[in-house]
Amino acid sequence: MPHSNPRRKKNLLLRLSRIEGQIRGISRMVEEEQYCVDILNQISAVRSALSSVGQILLEGHIRGCVTDAIKSDHGDESIDELMQIIKKYTL
Repeated sequence: MPHSNPRRKKNLLLRLSRIEGQIRGISRMVEEEQYCVDILNQISAVRSALSSVGQILLEGHIRGCVTDAIKSDHGDESIDELMQIIKKYTL
């Protein structure tokens, strides 16, 4: 993340730490054989949290790396790469 700023990095790491805790909680729920719907709700929450992290990273990439590549006449390659990751990310 060459264009990351310390505040965004700290925010991302905090979010990922929370997600890690949620994953551990889901493991405990499975181990304790809790109600399937409750587990699925937690999985949904983790997906949403990961999606938010991805959106933050994607926006930073576009505003930083892609913008710089376009300014330095390397936009086509950067846009191609961006399109590939958007396709993967949105599936």
